Amino acid sequence: MSELEALLLGIVQGLTEFLPISSSGHLILVPWLQHYHFLENHESFNKTFDVALHAGTLVAVLVYFRTEIVRLLAALVSSFKSRTVQEPEQRLAWAIVVATIPAVIAGGIGQSFIEDHLGEPWQIAILLIVFGLLLGLADRQPERERLDEVDLRQGLYVGLAQVLALAPGVSRSGITITAGRFLGLDRDSAARFSFLLLAPVTAGAVAYKGYEAVSEGLPHGVVGPMIVGTVAAAVSGYLAIAGLLALVRRHSYDVFVVYRVLVGIGVLLLIATGAYSATF
Repeated sequence: MSELEALLLGIVQGLTEFLPISSSGHLILVPWLQHYHFLENHESFNKTFDVALHAGTLVAVLVYFRTEIVRLLAALVSSFKSRTVQEPEQRLAWAIVVATIPAVIAGGIGQSFIEDHLGEPWQIAILLIVFGLLLGLADRQPERERLDEVDLRQGLYVGLAQVLALAPGVSRSGITITAGRFLGLDRDSAARFSFLLLAPVTAGAVAYKGYEAVSEGLPHGVVGPMIVGTVAAAVSGYLAIAGLLALVRRHSYDVFVVYRVLVGIGVLLLIATGAYSATF
């Protein structure tokens, strides 16, 4: 892999991890459109590079929400000590913990099935369209609650919805924002909860997959592309967070709905006309 290809995929990862348009789907579709099969043919490097990209997005969310994360960790500690969940930040911290559990369990149990049966371009196209339209429907619900009103029940529902994002094309941020909007969270709060929820999920995945990659031995010549990809994902991820939060304070999520539907239709047309294969 060249540093230029690593830069492109790092930017794609950073932007699409936080925008509700599916990072895993785009990381398959972009090489598919380029007829680029390097990652597919070099599984050990693919795993290592995937860890690097997710580490970049983790850095982005930790830096952007550093103040909130420190307060939530302190609230979690104080809740442990007092054995109560009373303050808004304590409820939010526990809601994030509860929301993390379903995805961890489902990811551990279904990882092999997901890798073997999901992630083909035609599947991604359909999921982009379906869950894009679902996001549009959810975003038309009333905005009744703020982030400091999130409780454990809402955290559980968002966590269960997040399980669906294991399928490339659904979008982790997209489905969690969709769930948040259906539950009555305002647009800004739904996005913030989604982004804060990314921290424990991604940290766990990076630690687990990083340990696996190191145990299996890092492939030769990965340092350069990994550094470029990680930095690109971190910078573009930070900009994506700031940009999305600025957008939804004034506008709806419709721009992402339209984008998802158009990309999905475009992919299906490329497949239907025989320009590209339905599989990758």
